[in-house]
Amino acid sequence: MSGLYDEPLVGASGPLVGVRVVDVTRARAGPTCVRQLSDLGADVVQVRPPAGGGLFPTTGSDGANLHRNKRSMAIDLSREGGRDVLVRLVERADVFVENFRPAVKHRLGIDPESLWAVNPRLVYASISGFGQEGPYASRPGVDQIAQGMGGLMSVTGPPGEGPWRAGIAVSDTAAGTFLTQGVLAALFARERTGRGQWVHTSLLESMINFMDFQAVRWLIDGEVAGQTGNEHPTIVPMGTFATADGYLNVAPVFEFGRFCTLVGVPALADDPRFADYTARHAHREELTTELGRVFRTRASAEWMGILGDDMPCGPVLHIDEVFADPQVRELNLTRSVVHPDGHPIDVLRYPVTLSDTPATIRAGVAREGAHTRDVLTELGYTEEDIVALRAAGVITTEEGDRA
Repeated sequence: MSGLYDEPLVGASGPLVGVRVVDVTRARAGPTCVRQLSDLGADVVQVRPPAGGGLFPTTGSDGANLHRNKRSMAIDLSREGGRDVLVRLVERADVFVENFRPAVKHRLGIDPESLWAVNPRLVYASISGFGQEGPYASRPGVDQIAQGMGGLMSVTGPPGEGPWRAGIAVSDTAAGTFLTQGVLAALFARERTGRGQWVHTSLLESMINFMDFQAVRWLIDGEVAGQTGNEHPTIVPMGTFATADGYLNVAPVFEFGRFCTLVGVPALADDPRFADYTARHAHREELTTELGRVFRTRASAEWMGILGDDMPCGPVLHIDEVFADPQVRELNLTRSVVHPDGHPIDVLRYPVTLSDTPATIRAGVAREGAHTRDVLTELGYTEEDIVALRAAGVITTEEGDRA
């Protein structure tokens, strides 16, 4: 891989050590991709406008988690000279990641063809709301819009209560993760071809792909899936039951008879209404009512003691309870980094373990423009050049330090 450095950055490890990524992303989907690349060892240089604002959150908890492991440059790409700095970065980069609306990159002169002219090995990665072409290509897009247009809100929530959004930014994180996969595949292909390529996805494409089960029920079976609340769309019983002190998700799947014995109602397995899959599906409401009465008689922990080793099940936890759970603690899902104000904070680690080249979180979020001077120096700019760029308002070298 032909990054800027012959030697890896101090503290860096992972399969992408030596890969240089130029990051001009904003909001969530693009930064999700870049965060994954950086955790895997890539050297990421984030290029953001001076006083980047709400689309580049770095000061709150969300920004601290999204933008760790990056070096920060503040460059005004709309000013004369700003694009020239970016091009110098791209000349030595392996990957360029952006999530502007499709026309913006052409207006700024940083579209794939323009950047390949200076670096034909560049992997150019894009996320948009709705795709690079088509009647909606120029529209702005955010997660909830994609959830609605991709079908997710039509199958989420209780039946008959109208559309419900998922509680997480699922199309953002899906698009970011799919783009990461595309970038890795393109880097692998480049080893054979010697050429970069354009890798792109959108919130809408990724959201529809994540519909998976419900999508193919329409494509193959002609069935329009609806809302089933906390119950599984097709498997009965599988869902959420109130207990004496909370809620429990239960999925007996293929062992209904044993399940009924374990919960203390073996007769339910012999009831003609529940005797087989077809019967249970036809009488879902009655079975749910019967099991609901049973589960309310014990606390969630008691039911876990009864079912946990035999049947898929688990409590419904609030986020503070999640991180107190003994299995979550064993998985060690967080890492400590230093916030720009000097105090340690915990962020989420990359959730995949690589035995030989582990992912690392090497640094917390950087102050805006904190590495502008360092990176420019690495690119061959002199002190006089840097002073001139600052004076012209093209760059910021430290937060609030703009000529």
